[in-house]
Order: sequence, then structure tokens, then C-alpha cells
Amino acid sequence: MKKVMEVMTKDVETINPNDSLKDAAEKMRTLNVGPLPVCDGDNLMGILTDRDIVVRAVSQGMDPNNTRVSQAMTDDIEYVYENDDIGKVAQKMKDEQIRRILVVNQDKKLVGIVALGDLAEAMNTREAGSTLESISEPSQPSSH
Repeated sequence: MKKVMEVMTKDVETINPNDSLKDAAEKMRTLNVGPLPVCDGDNLMGILTDRDIVVRAVSQGMDPNNTRVSQAMTDDIEYVYENDDIGKVAQKMKDEQIRRILVVNQDKKLVGIVALGDLAEAMNTREAGSTLESISEPSQPSSH
């Protein structure tokens, strides 16, 4: 079975927790990406998505020019290790219902990001199809 390091995207662009949401949004636009890992130097602190900016900041009336990345990021992040088997990673993504996951080395330093599509290409078609299908299913609204 292949390792994550064989299929992940390396040299991931990051954003500093003290940068503004406007800076983050501009970086997302320039790179044409939705998620940006948040790092202070080599230290992985969280992840910020385009949705985080909209839901946690803009919709709450926060000014993107003056709101810091740290105020809108998710700091409870899911990650995998670069030497994990892709099957294990696909299962984790299925369990957590996520399409992308950060990849760290043994020192927990960010080394890449892996998307569901990267795993699908590396896995056999049937296995990848069932994982993709389960992640693509809409979650049911809670009934409370």
C-alpha cells in the first residue's frame, strides 16, 4: 500500500495567525484554494477555510481588514503522518467526513496536504469510489 508522502501535495502555502482575513482571502484567490494551513514559523496551529472567513467572521459583522486569522481558524485540526498508508488515511477521511487533510512529519511539522482525489487516483477504483461516495453524502440535519 502506498504512503501518503507519495501522493500528497508538498510545498503547501500557509498563512500566519496574525495576518488579516483580507490577506488570507487574497492568498486563497491568488492560489485558487479554499483551505490554508495556519503556521507560526514551522509550528502548525490550525487551518482556515474560505467558509470559516464567511461563517465565523463576515456573517458576524467582523471587518476582514482588522480580524486576525487566529480569530476565525479551526485550531482542533485533523492530520495524518507522511508515512501513513493511504488506505488508513482514506478511512480517517471517511470517518471524519473531510475531503482534505494536513500531513505532518514525525515532529508534527507540516509537510503537505492530501485531498480525496489524490487518494482516489492511488487506490483501486472500487475502494476509492466507496470512500468518495460516503464523504459526498450530505450530512443529516440534527433533530434537536
